[in-house]
Amino acid sequence: MFSTLLGALPRPSDGPADALASLASTGLELLSTGEPPAGAEQAPAAVVGAWRAAAAATDRPVKQVLAGPYSAGRDGAPSRPVELAESLRVTVVALAEAGCPFIEIDESAAEAIAVVAGERQRFVEAHHRLLDVVGGTHVSLALTGANLDEAGPATFFDLPYASYAFDLIAGPDNWRLIAAAPQDRGIVCGALDPRPNGDETRELLIWAAHYAASTNGRGPNRVGLANAPSLAPLDWPVALRKLSRIAEAVRIASVESPGEMARLLDPRAFGGRRDRPGRVRLAGPSEE
Repeated sequence: MFSTLLGALPRPSDGPADALASLASTGLELLSTGEPPAGAEQAPAAVVGAWRAAAAATDRPVKQVLAGPYSAGRDGAPSRPVELAESLRVTVVALAEAGCPFIEIDESAAEAIAVVAGERQRFVEAHHRLLDVVGGTHVSLALTGANLDEAGPATFFDLPYASYAFDLIAGPDNWRLIAAAPQDRGIVCGALDPRPNGDETRELLIWAAHYAASTNGRGPNRVGLANAPSLAPLDWPVALRKLSRIAEAVRIASVESPGEMARLLDPRAFGGRRDRPGRVRLAGPSEE
């Protein structure tokens, strides 16, 4: 299992390099700058240069986040999603050739594909065009902001993405898509509430990671945990606290010994369940 960031971050006054150092200090294993995703209008060389600068500023792997062609095409862009995908494909190839280990395509405004067949077709066409010449790097599709399960599993899993990130706070029904995801696809659970006073229970995050690992025999090595985006409206210390919580949950979820994991969990989070971790079973009269 691994921990990562989804979406944008608040900007600290001391700049992106220090932001990366702060992110690394939370324990996150896969970093990003927390800047808005790079769009198809940005020159590929500029995007590659920015990624190289970020990667050089930390010893942790750094992913590059790109604006998804469908969401960007619905946000006042003059081009159709498929045309944006063709432009963005050049950037994806350039990043892969530069050695970027993880590219995330951010589709944060795709809710129409869940209800309109024509929009679903536009989405699929754009993403097939985006990835038709890409190889040699891990490309992930991040789907946030809404329930998308009504679009159907084939809409997403017939695309050649290596992994998928799902927002499980704004879109709790996206668990249905996770349950249908092929075994060989990675899943990132955006399971931490992004609101300042939102739920940060470790046990809930750990449950989410293990449930995703159990679907279709996926296993823990293909599962990540993240916040549900975006953390941009938060104060910087609050955002860091939430990301530290994710990293802590992954450390506990990765413990192999059930007894050790039970010791690290708060049994009160499981209420009165008879099988809650750490609960002592008392013998009945017939067992004494």
